[in-house]
Amino acid sequence: MDNVRITTPLTQDTAKSLRAGDSCLISGVIYTARDAAHKRLCELVAAGKELPLDIKDSIIYFVGPTPAKPGQAIGSAGPTTSYRMDAYSPTLIGLGLTGMIGKGKRGPEVVNAMKEHGAVYFGAIGGCGALLSRCIKKAEVIAYDDLGAEAIRRLEVEDFPAIVIIDSQGNNLYETGREAYLASNI
Repeated sequence: MDNVRITTPLTQDTAKSLRAGDSCLISGVIYTARDAAHKRLCELVAAGKELPLDIKDSIIYFVGPTPAKPGQAIGSAGPTTSYRMDAYSPTLIGLGLTGMIGKGKRGPEVVNAMKEHGAVYFGAIGGCGALLSRCIKKAEVIAYDDLGAEAIRRLEVEDFPAIVIIDSQGNNLYETGREAYLASNI
């Protein structure tokens, strides 16, 4: 299977063209945020205040990277468990967030928001943080420096590998892949 090459911003049209199971290589700008940063973003939304990043047509990578060693843009940068962002993701998707990268399942409220607004959920392979960091060419903290590893960072990535786990139609590779496996072994 060929890789789908994506250059950010991830427009809604591009997000809607992706299907669960597509292998992708992402290049351009993506952002990092984990649960503490997501909570702050949603508090800003609730207060009617401006976000520290342009969320429309963006991808957020759920990661808390380790410190960079000399000569590196970032340290190990493996995905974190995504369900911790489930309480916040529908709000951000409603504001135009089109992509999320993490690991693990997502709740029904997130999937419904993805279907309603045309967003996708990508999986990155856990345990490969050192390898994934090689795809990150530049990293800078843009908000919430006090959160340390969980600060929001603007990353410039090149050929960052990810697989579409849940597409904008709600197709879920964790479900369809399991079903296909079980069907092949009966």
